Amino acid sequence: MKILVTGGAGFIGSNFIRYYLKNHPDDQIINLDKLTYAGNLENLKEVEKNTNYKFVKGDICDFDLVNTLVKEVDTIINFAAETHVDRSIMGSEDFVKTNVEGTRVLLDAAKNNGLKRFHHISTDEVFGSLGQKDAPFNENTPYDPRSPYSAAKAASDHLVRAYFHTFSLPITISNCSNNYGPYQFPEKLIPVFVTNLIEGKKVPVYGDGLNVRDWIFVDDHNRGVDLILHKGKIGETYCLGGKSEKTNLEITNFILNEFGKGEEMIEYVKDRAGHDRRYAINFSKIKKELGWEPQVKFEDGLKQTIEWYKNNQAWWKKIKSGEYKDYYQKQYGPR
Repeated sequence: MKILVTGGAGFIGSNFIRYYLKNHPDDQIINLDKLTYAGNLENLKEVEKNTNYKFVKGDICDFDLVNTLVKEVDTIINFAAETHVDRSIMGSEDFVKTNVEGTRVLLDAAKNNGLKRFHHISTDEVFGSLGQKDAPFNENTPYDPRSPYSAAKAASDHLVRAYFHTFSLPITISNCSNNYGPYQFPEKLIPVFVTNLIEGKKVPVYGDGLNVRDWIFVDDHNRGVDLILHKGKIGETYCLGGKSEKTNLEITNFILNEFGKGEEMIEYVKDRAGHDRRYAINFSKIKKELGWEPQVKFEDGLKQTIEWYKNNQAWWKKIKSGEYKDYYQKQYGPR
């Protein structure tokens, strides 16, 4: 299999590339990434010399580039997206451009070149917000996005399905819950809290801290994507969840406990605008059809993640200081 992975220098994409090359050493991957603020090639140091791996700096909205690359592959896995909700609230333009227009460009290139597979990575946030007693999201849950980020991802999902129905493009989609693990950009909850505590800083908790998320270890997610790619039914959507619903305060207290700290290190901050109260995923479809379920217990995965950030301080300190941007700008030009 020859795969174009878009957004492969980001958190989930880079973990997928390392996972995939390890488990499918005969397949080839081209990684197309714009290297925006969250794209970091240090995430891929261990595979950059692999002869079955190639990096291309570029934008998924650049049709000529995308079309050229697609001619070299038979499969696209689209991880590329603007993902941070707070940034989408501050300005939605980049989210609509990358998540919607970029997906359209990829779909057109796939259609024009007769690709065998197109897998689209989506999120549980397209389904909106759950009440405390509501049943978890599943593949039939109506879309109800609440932020510019989730609205843009919802639009991209609709485009992918439209190309399946209109052009018979062989697509699959996965909607996943909150990922965590190594190499996550330190503006998301877990890496922010862990790196702040290493630096002796307080951890910022939105509102009352009782917002609930379902958490999945990144390699469990990527194992699911791998399975869908090879055994999933064309045209279908699969929900991937971690079976680990936690309030933000529960996660905060777990991390604080791992550092031997108490509530004095919590700083409550103004809540995010339109902050969804709860997400949860029912993954019974993929479990029944493909035999997938999460393998990493949340507590074990979180301990592993904390240790990774403790042992890789040079990686995240370069990000927090902005040093990594200067280094890659010299190599690959302006972002």
